Amino acid sequence: MKETKKPLHRSQVPEEMKWNVAKIYADEKAWRQDFARVKDLTEGVAKYRGTLSRSPQDLLAFLQYQDELGLLADKVGLYASLRRDEDTADAHYQGMFQQVQGLAVEVGAALSFSLPEILAIDPKELATWLTNPKLSLYARYISEITRQREHIRNQAEEEILALSGEIAATSNDVFNMLNNADISFPEISLGDENITLTHGNYLLFMESEDKGARKQAFKAMMETYARQKNTLAALMASNIKKDIFYAKVRKYPSCLAGSLDDEEIPVLVYDRLIKEVRQHLPEYHRYLALKKQALGLDELHLYDVYAPVVNDVAKTYEYEEAKKIVAEALKPLGAEYGKILQKGLASGWVDVLENQGKRSGAYSSGAYGTAPYVLLNYQANLNSVFTLAHEMGHSMHSFYSWREQPYAYAYYRIFVAEVASTVNENLLVQYLLAKTDDPKMQLYLINHYLEEFRGTVFRQVMFAEFEKMTHERGEAGLPLSCDWLSETYYQLNCDYFGPDVVVDKEIAMEWARIPHFYRSFYVYKYATGFGAATALAKGILDRKPQAVEKYLSFLSGGSSADPITLLRKAGIDMTDKGAMEGAFAIFSCLLDKMEALLAVGTNK
Repeated sequence: MKETKKPLHRSQVPEEMKWNVAKIYADEKAWRQDFARVKDLTEGVAKYRGTLSRSPQDLLAFLQYQDELGLLADKVGLYASLRRDEDTADAHYQGMFQQVQGLAVEVGAALSFSLPEILAIDPKELATWLTNPKLSLYARYISEITRQREHIRNQAEEEILALSGEIAATSNDVFNMLNNADISFPEISLGDENITLTHGNYLLFMESEDKGARKQAFKAMMETYARQKNTLAALMASNIKKDIFYAKVRKYPSCLAGSLDDEEIPVLVYDRLIKEVRQHLPEYHRYLALKKQALGLDELHLYDVYAPVVNDVAKTYEYEEAKKIVAEALKPLGAEYGKILQKGLASGWVDVLENQGKRSGAYSSGAYGTAPYVLLNYQANLNSVFTLAHEMGHSMHSFYSWREQPYAYAYYRIFVAEVASTVNENLLVQYLLAKTDDPKMQLYLINHYLEEFRGTVFRQVMFAEFEKMTHERGEAGLPLSCDWLSETYYQLNCDYFGPDVVVDKEIAMEWARIPHFYRSFYVYKYATGFGAATALAKGILDRKPQAVEKYLSFLSGGSSADPITLLRKAGIDMTDKGAMEGAFAIFSCLLDKMEALLAVGTNK
């Protein structure tokens, strides 16, 4: 009789493995009081309508009121989203989150008059106003508004756009409910056990040394999505149509241009990234050919790509050990960084274990005035150790920005969001490599890092290219059918994986399970972040003068300058043609080392 293993119920998770949301609100009653307060503040916005151009004092009063409202709304929204993600099947917390979504739309609609009113102020007069010491705090905020003058509509239109927000979120909301709560995966046979496939354990199966288990999990995952293919295609098309609508209304030449303009990122950065990665595909193909050889396979299938090339290496890392490893690895960032990190890990920042209904994957979240919070689905393997380091990088970035910046500039832009997380991963792999002289462990770690590179650069840029193609097709007025999406995605896999990989037909449905496609033009930032982080981490480990100080200053920058400028101050220019070359050089160097280790039979 085979035993069936299922994820824990939320009530079975030890308290010390849960995040401490009571630090946000002691109970739901306190949350509802602040929810009501946000509603009151939202209604109070009306008294500022028509006043912003009267005097610098009136404009300042509004901006301070807007900060007060935004700060409280962020806190209310955070609590509801964390509660929902603990168990996405819990109808009560679903309801709370839906209330927050509705409230966010009300807040946006109430504030929508402000941008047109600020733009109506004579530019010369506005420049004079900004010499006011208190109002000068908002100089960058106002310059961002005036920079986007041609894309901001009149008051009535801005209000309509704000009110459309809840409707615009529908495709993402439906996908999340389908993906996290309603989709049911089959059981996988593994030895004497039947294990229910989940989002959290899928990667464990794909990393299994058992080829049969890998194949079972891969086919089961893709076939599950294929059974929902028409619904998922409709959701994808709906999300793209939403992007097209906003790009047209905001008068951008494309969805891509509109998305990147929000962070002042030139479109050339996106296009150049795809071009550079395609130019380096031969090195990626060399890695895959080497992996095929190392695994001793006649054919390398997509479900083999994650398989370990080293056998009989201890790969179990319990969470307590993971915390110690991460803390040691990040010591090059200084004593203060380490102290804050340790305190965060010990004081309820992290929700550790997978449970039934818990949101899949991992993330860092939070709000100004709260702690950063990290969601994990920890699986006691090296990948989860890297995930902990990665997400704590996000959280430390948030901590420093929130501590050093006023609310108006507290949140860093998404373009730089993956830099801090990937610096941590770079430091971790170098720490682990330095701690061992065992060739098998070295090979294991090198392969793990190359896998991180594969997933963060090559895979994410393939996603980015798919997003560009789907949006361009939608913008051309052509249908985004399930067949077209699948055929296009399949061909991209053929291009990126190259001649030494069998591109299994089931991969054509993988687009249907990628949550990031509902945050359009997000994933390319993983790759650019990796490129910047690689250079920064190298400078830190090489003890370049002021490298740590410049890096911590970058972490403290929030959105006080545009992302390109913040990175330039840290020593990285992402608009340069060679911005990613350092990362590719390290990939090639480690690939050479892997090849040398395999030549002497290290993986046997």
